[in-house]
Amino acid sequence: MSKLVPPHGSDTLVPLLVPETERVESLRRAQSLKRVPMSSRETSDCLMMAMGAYTPLVGFMGHDDWRGCCADMKLTNGLFWPIPITLSCSEDLADNIAVEEDVALVDAESGAVMGALQVMEKYKIDKAFECQHVFRTTDPKHPGVAKVLSQGEVNLAGRVAALSEGMYPQQYEGLYYRPAETRALFTDKGWSRVAAFQTRNPMHRSHEHLVKIAIEVCDGVLIHQVLGALKAGDIPAEVRVKAINALTERYFVPGTYIQAGYPIEMRYAGPREALLHGLFRQNFGCSHLVIGRDHAGVGGYYGPFDSQHIFETLPRGSLAIQPLKIDVTFFCFKCDGMATARTCPHGSEHRLEISGTRLREMFTKGETIPDEFSRPEVVAILKEYYAGLRSAG
Repeated sequence: MSKLVPPHGSDTLVPLLVPETERVESLRRAQSLKRVPMSSRETSDCLMMAMGAYTPLVGFMGHDDWRGCCADMKLTNGLFWPIPITLSCSEDLADNIAVEEDVALVDAESGAVMGALQVMEKYKIDKAFECQHVFRTTDPKHPGVAKVLSQGEVNLAGRVAALSEGMYPQQYEGLYYRPAETRALFTDKGWSRVAAFQTRNPMHRSHEHLVKIAIEVCDGVLIHQVLGALKAGDIPAEVRVKAINALTERYFVPGTYIQAGYPIEMRYAGPREALLHGLFRQNFGCSHLVIGRDHAGVGGYYGPFDSQHIFETLPRGSLAIQPLKIDVTFFCFKCDGMATARTCPHGSEHRLEISGTRLREMFTKGETIPDEFSRPEVVAILKEYYAGLRSAG
């Protein structure tokens, strides 16, 4: 009997990837279907469904689930779900697709067939309604809002048969773990209390401190990084992986962490996205999610602890995973080490505030990165990356 938290809303994981023995024939059939191009976000959601990370969803949401998800964070069956998972297309294309017709789902960027959809519903949405509820803003400068506003006019809903995981398993071999695989790893290690640490940045000293706190209170930590599309200016996944490897291999105890990646595209939805991060980390087998300052935020759209506070508003039983809330971390020169406001009595004049935004700014401007901000091995890798950008520019 597994001691891990159960998958969300289900006794078992629900991966939608067609078995390998049936995939060639299913792909052959899909080639003859009408093609629906998917944005990078929609492709990433299809990949998350393929691996079972969006258990128990079996496809893209219909109108009532979309509306309930936006307004009340609930599907029509009462299941908690904080962000809608939808597929859009142009009105002209939707007019040529019949309800109950099968269509091919195509990654618009690569042209590859990623799956098939049995269309059960076609509907239009109020994009401003979705943005206001999910992102708390309709400002088109917000990258998540911009993505919604650029969607097609019609949403298609129905059951998905995923036919590909793209290049992720090959490109990120040893890093790309499906929920069934992380659960098996945790069980083999005897872990039942597992904290997930979400990151889209190379880990600086504050990140390192957060993860080590989680290691102290849990059996182990899943360092779980975004492998999907990011906003302009973020560090590419390949560079980030190299930097995190340099950090963990030198400054972490072996056997206390697993580094992995997953194919989602960030929405930068702050509090709502923190809830989604918790939901699918539960499917990966994690009992806790580390929530630090401005989790999944962007710009000044959210308060620094909004992503912590939103967990307190959920009805009992919404999620099995629990937030591991940690105060703002910084380097204190008086304490001579990393600390939080709960552990350091000294004033702000003694503190070095650390953030990914500030780190990127320092590299861009060619400033010296102090050891208190980021480990020298990490800095060396990032220096090489930014030097390459400058020479290419």
